[in-house]
Amino acid sequence: MTTYVLVHGAWHGPWAWDRVAPLLRAAGARTLTPDLRSSDDHGLHHDAVTVAAALDTVPEDEELVLVGHSYSGLVVREAADLRPGAVDHLVLVDGWAGPDGAGMFTLAPDAFVAAVRAAASSSADGRQIPAPPPAAFGVVDAADAAWLAERLVPQALRTFTEATRLTGAVDKVAGSAIHCRPATYPFERFGADLGYRTRALDGPHDVMLTDPEPLARLLLDVSGRPMPLQEQEG
Repeated sequence: MTTYVLVHGAWHGPWAWDRVAPLLRAAGARTLTPDLRSSDDHGLHHDAVTVAAALDTVPEDEELVLVGHSYSGLVVREAADLRPGAVDHLVLVDGWAGPDGAGMFTLAPDAFVAAVRAAASSSADGRQIPAPPPAAFGVVDAADAAWLAERLVPQALRTFTEATRLTGAVDKVAGSAIHCRPATYPFERFGADLGYRTRALDGPHDVMLTDPEPLARLLLDVSGRPMPLQEQEG
């Protein structure tokens, strides 16, 4: 049995995987979707502990594929560093990632950092980043954009200001980096710099919403599972 632990990115929730998880389960896999949403002033390390707790629920005899989208590329690497013996393969999906000490504000360009800080300063206590519009995630279809807009939530600023704490254990875990095209940020380079196998996927940043089947196919390929015939033909 293979279990995919699917970790959503900033401003999102477990629902981000609603269109991918059924495809993985149809191929005989199990899925877990940890919830990182919180109204509290929490940080990246809190999120990594939450994911590590989810990893602890997976039986030791199961293959475990840990997947992080966007901001959660940082989260899953720290979680895998905490539980390196539990994770068989780590997958970044347009994921921010780097060595020990990397964080959103060390990896992102200055303009991104300035925009996020300005957005947070407009919140009630300055500790939450309001959600950007769906177009910021590349979602432009009217129905998908409306679906996404009603689900996005504010993101704690500290998740972006904290840097990862890594011992190096995560670097012993096999990894893949799926990067979307056209590129928005250098996600392919982030993965390549870590020694991960990079895979290109045509679609926007929120590819799990717009193109779930091609993404599911790449995720299944990690564990050598084919997409069920009915999905391949669909």
